[in-house]
Amino acid sequence: KQWYQRRVRGSRELILNCCTEFILLLSSQSNEICEKRNKKTILPEHVMDALHELGFSDYVADVQEVLSDYKTQASSRKKGGKKLEKLGISEEELLRQQQELFAQARQQHYEYELEQHNAAIAAAAAAAAATTGESSALLTTASSALTGTVSNNSQSDDDDYD
Repeated sequence: KQWYQRRVRGSRELILNCCTEFILLLSSQSNEICEKRNKKTILPEHVMDALHELGFSDYVADVQEVLSDYKTQASSRKKGGKKLEKLGISEEELLRQQQELFAQARQQHYEYELEQHNAAIAAAAAAAAATTGESSALLTTASSALTGTVSNNSQSDDDDYD
């Protein structure tokens, strides 16, 4: 069994080495053809001509088929990349929706800040009432006055974004 596994491993390595050599030979020949034609980039035509010159003409039809499939897939990817057109919504409408979402997010953020601020004021007022013994009515009035100031500020901040 060990003998068999060594042979399999050796066979795999041999096949990989042969494939590597074939690709190196093909790319070298394609590069020479490319240079002869004063081109800087190896094109599929150069590879097919290299296959002919190296005696692998039987593979040219398969290469052409794979190239055709690749071009078909590449063109469909380009068409598929235009998601905006597939939505059926104009850019202006998308921009309006985006601005609306931003405005909603800003409003939610301000409401959250206001809740946090009110909670902090209530906690401070409760602590002050406990230490000084002042009436809760006075603290509620002070808290309401401060809260009104914060909500007015958040409204003016909204104006900055418009």
